[in-house]
Amino acid sequence: MALREIVGQEKAISMLQGILRRRRLAGAYLFCGEPGIGKRTIALNFAKAVNCTSAGRKLPEGIMPDADQLSSAVAVDACDTCASCLKVNAAIHPDVLTITPEERQIRIEEIRAIEEALSFRPFEGKKKVVIVDDADTMNQSAANALLKTLEEPPEDSLIILIASRPDRLPSTIRSRCSRIMFQTLPLASCRTILKDKTPANELEQVVRLTLGRPGLSLASGIMQDRDWFVNLLQAMMRNEKDGWASREEMEKWFDLSLIFIRDLAVLKMTGRQTLLINADLEAELARLGKSAGLQGIIELYKELSFIKVMLLFNLNKSLTWNYTASLLRKELLLRHA
Repeated sequence: MALREIVGQEKAISMLQGILRRRRLAGAYLFCGEPGIGKRTIALNFAKAVNCTSAGRKLPEGIMPDADQLSSAVAVDACDTCASCLKVNAAIHPDVLTITPEERQIRIEEIRAIEEALSFRPFEGKKKVVIVDDADTMNQSAANALLKTLEEPPEDSLIILIASRPDRLPSTIRSRCSRIMFQTLPLASCRTILKDKTPANELEQVVRLTLGRPGLSLASGIMQDRDWFVNLLQAMMRNEKDGWASREEMEKWFDLSLIFIRDLAVLKMTGRQTLLINADLEAELARLGKSAGLQGIIELYKELSFIKVMLLFNLNKSLTWNYTASLLRKELLLRHA
């Protein structure tokens, strides 16, 4: 795959191709946007384009290209067939390094690996490229170490930070990166991406559930996640014991709960299935929302949103389950019983 083959994110890709065309690479970039919208895929393909070795890709050094030369002599994408591109595809390129969190956090050891990699000149490519996925999970020590590298980056290096929550990065790091913004994808683009990877009978519902983030469906079965959420919701309504296995499951459940409560409110206000995200659960939504008031549903949404934010502070799993279950039962079962 090359940049030209990526569906959606046309604005971001156009910006990156313009950077390649002008040969004005910054030392560091910050790719920002929701999870599952293609930031990592585009970062890898940008790294591929930077190091592509196809013949005729650039003009001689010192020559300022005119408009015709820009369009014909300076490539703005990877060829996807040369040895360098194939190595990036296989994750074995010696000059392209990807850092990912371990146990939900990027520690200083991973940043030290970046420093070591960038201390050497490129082995076979034009640039040493380091991609830091989920950069917003860096702890303070890691962020301080990375800042030193960003202050004096090697000339032949390129650092790409990927963050869904860039506000969690220190401002000193954000200010030293050129920011590229990514948007959630329109439904048509999601449908194009998912149509060959999703059963035909589930495609439209999966597209709705992605909320413009098709990568979430590709990374895990979004329909299975939604069914898992509903099962736990029903367990809460039956006052059963804690059903979350991990902090990750808690976060996933609250993400899905906000979509579900949103649908409760929409169905209450409009009665229109076509406006629901969980359109296939209209009967369940109608049953749960039958005796609930719209204002109560809105207040429930606010409460669940607040709990979701507070998960950052390592809430006790069982206590959170019990409190959340009591909120749901109070509004959807007991208030109008």
